[in-house]
Amino acid sequence: MAGPQRWSKGRSLLLLALLGLLGCCCWGPVASRRAPRPPPCPASCSCTRDTAFCVDSKAVPKNLARDVISLTLINAGFSELKEAAFAHLPSLQFLLLNSNQFSLIRDNAFTGLSHLQYLFIENNDIRSLSKNAFRGLKSLTHLSLANNNLQTLPRDLLKPLDILSDLDLRGNSLTCDCKIKWLVEWMENTNASMPAVFCGGPPQYQGQKVRDLPLKNFDCITTDFVVHQVLPFQSVSAEPFTYSSDLYVALAQPSSSSCTILKWDYVERKLRDFDRIPAHSAVYCKPIVVNSRLYVVVAQLFGGSYIYRWDTNIDKFIKIQDIDSQKIRKPNDIEAFQIDGEWFFVIADSSKAGSTSLYRWNQSGFYSHQDLHSWHRDTDVEYLEVDGKPRLIISSSSQAPIVYQWNRSQKQFAHWGDVAEVLDVQMVKHFQMKRDHYLCLSRYIGDSKVVRWEGLRFTEVQTLPSRGSLVMEPFQISQQLYLALGSDFSFTHIYLWDEEKQKFVKFQELSVQAPRAFQPIPLEAMSVLLAPSFKGNTLVYKHIVVDLSS
Repeated sequence: MAGPQRWSKGRSLLLLALLGLLGCCCWGPVASRRAPRPPPCPASCSCTRDTAFCVDSKAVPKNLARDVISLTLINAGFSELKEAAFAHLPSLQFLLLNSNQFSLIRDNAFTGLSHLQYLFIENNDIRSLSKNAFRGLKSLTHLSLANNNLQTLPRDLLKPLDILSDLDLRGNSLTCDCKIKWLVEWMENTNASMPAVFCGGPPQYQGQKVRDLPLKNFDCITTDFVVHQVLPFQSVSAEPFTYSSDLYVALAQPSSSSCTILKWDYVERKLRDFDRIPAHSAVYCKPIVVNSRLYVVVAQLFGGSYIYRWDTNIDKFIKIQDIDSQKIRKPNDIEAFQIDGEWFFVIADSSKAGSTSLYRWNQSGFYSHQDLHSWHRDTDVEYLEVDGKPRLIISSSSQAPIVYQWNRSQKQFAHWGDVAEVLDVQMVKHFQMKRDHYLCLSRYIGDSKVVRWEGLRFTEVQTLPSRGSLVMEPFQISQQLYLALGSDFSFTHIYLWDEEKQKFVKFQELSVQAPRAFQPIPLEAMSVLLAPSFKGNTLVYKHIVVDLSS
């Protein structure tokens, strides 16, 4: 009997143990307990007390126990992880989302999972991640995004992951451009382990390890021009100037019959109305500050041209002088300059019977000093100094641009030569790079050109396709040289000077209707470009620096 008794006793103990595990209540003290309910589990999942394994789910399961610490989703029937997708499972420590069809993970997708340590999102179709996709995962140590379709990663994606120790990006075709520069920097500074990941492009980096890319190869800083202010009027010239420590702009507005003076508002960071000089057909308004007094030369297409002075007693412009209408019949451009401390201005006359004329300051006003280039329908005049010698370059509708050189003993300009055998030059503008002097020749019919001074003559450096071009303006902003080529028939093309190629390369297009000038406004806090338009609004562009790696 000893053997059967021992077996019976052992079986009883085993049954009791099993019943206890199953929560069965039959005898004694156990009978007074109620069996705990099994945790909720969706039909597509298999669950234990603290785990869930789900296949073919149509959404993130919502009726799981809050104390689940491990969740696996496979072959899910949705493609996007939205904000707070797992916030109802705050105890999660392990989350595996492999072999689904996820293509997008949005900001704050994992918010509320402050205990999550392991996150695997492998073998999906993820093409983009929102910048704040992993926000709130302060306990995450292992992250795998292997075998997706990621080509780039947003900057600071990994910033919230303070204690990350393992990152796997294998199987993604990363484009190794400026947008991935931050990842190279992160790899250099992190202690996290990371299997090798390779560049899928561009061609020069294809197949290289991302970790091995030199940071110096990433040239990620560029610039842009964006509209900062719209001035609701047409204008044909723009001249920034400083007077009594304030910044102003003079604009010729033939459609509004005025020369408008705007003042820069440093608080609101924009131009605002200051004063208007009546001028029913103004084509140019040239401000000149002589001995702390402000003068404005107003050239009118019809009805004569005048000189105004700002009267500080009455805070108003008053007319002080007429300009000889027999010489200046059809003005088109004004250039002001100093030679040996004396002030001059020259007006280009575009009529057949008038004369481009030079005026000189003589303590009480500007008076005629010299007639230049009579009866040639001059369209533009440009002042420059080459080899220490003052020169004027006058462009004309009837011949190639000509050069006048200043004779210091006679205090007169004398004809020196031609710029080049280029006809129909509407405007001449100059710029200097190091010791080299260049001219920009804009043409209404035919291609516009850039020429360089080489000792005794100008030689062609670059031809820029143009049609209907009346303005070709070089300007410098933030130590970069730009060239604006405006047209009456197409977008304005902005070019950037390439130091290595020693020529301009196309940079940007601006939508300015029939531009007549491009003038940078000299400000310390920001860089601004003013674009007068003959057919539309006058636009103020802000020059911004863009970091392509952000």
